[in-house]
Amino acid sequence: MNEKIRAKEVRLVGDNVEVGVYPIKRALEIAEELESDLVEISPNAEPPVCKVMDYKKFVYEQKKREKALKAKATKVVVKEIRFGPNTDDHDYDFKKKHGEKFLKEGAKLKAYVFFKGRSIIYKDQGEILLLRLAQDLEEFGKVEQMPKLEGKRMTMFIAPKKK
Repeated sequence: MNEKIRAKEVRLVGDNVEVGVYPIKRALEIAEELESDLVEISPNAEPPVCKVMDYKKFVYEQKKREKALKAKATKVVVKEIRFGPNTDDHDYDFKKKHGEKFLKEGAKLKAYVFFKGRSIIYKDQGEILLLRLAQDLEEFGKVEQMPKLEGKRMTMFIAPKKK
């Protein structure tokens, strides 16, 4: 920017400026006349391309654009449902309804079976339970990760279906 530009000649662009190749001194004079800054926008070009603009305003608008993009980005909410390896039907139905509600709201669902003590011997029951849940919630979401045993937990992720 301005005096920090090292090239001898620059291609000048910008509003109210005649596009062309100028010596660096003349380009700086033009920028000064317009009460703006000379900003190098393409240093690898031959000759480098410089633009006459208000640098502070440019930085401000760039930050504003980034903030707007960040606000538009969707935040992923992950809701959890915990089961035991021997969860009975009534509890299962109750938790399935909660999972259904979470997926309808657009949240991801993390369903897991927690094995306490020696209940780890019922790994297959836990997996059957999670696969049954995936099948029951098939119309609301799709399985993102199949049941996977990590320590004393068997975890499965379900993502909501796009509308």
